[in-house]
Amino acid sequence: MRLFCWYPLSCAFGETQGREVLKTLEHREGGSENPSAAMVNVPKTKKTYCKSKECRKHTLHKVTQYKKGKDSLAAQGKRRYDRKQSGYGGQTKPVFHKKAKTTKKIVLRLQCQGCKHVSQHPIKRCKHFEIGGDKKGKGTSLF
Repeated sequence: MRLFCWYPLSCAFGETQGREVLKTLEHREGGSENPSAAMVNVPKTKKTYCKSKECRKHTLHKVTQYKKGKDSLAAQGKRRYDRKQSGYGGQTKPVFHKKAKTTKKIVLRLQCQGCKHVSQHPIKRCKHFEIGGDKKGKGTSLF
């Protein structure tokens, strides 16, 4: 392997490795399907480790998607904001507009079927997420 030859990939990496590098570069630039935009399909149950004191072993877990709870009106920040907003004067705090992300990270909520212990498992970003959908063909992973 010669390090002084930079431009042709075949002389820098060898003939076969150069082709593989070109394929990975094409894949990163969006030559084929974008992996972040792919559909993610997760089974409804998953056998994984339970950390609770009752289990501490691999058991079957029920999989659901984490959702944010409803904001409380009694929270200190909400009470302070409502008090400041009341009366004349318009909007008192800055409203955020510079949103950068188009997707959110998916968080799986795993509930042990033995002891009902709940743990959370974050996975990668995706635009389309499904629990318990039809499985893909042979030789492909779910997530």
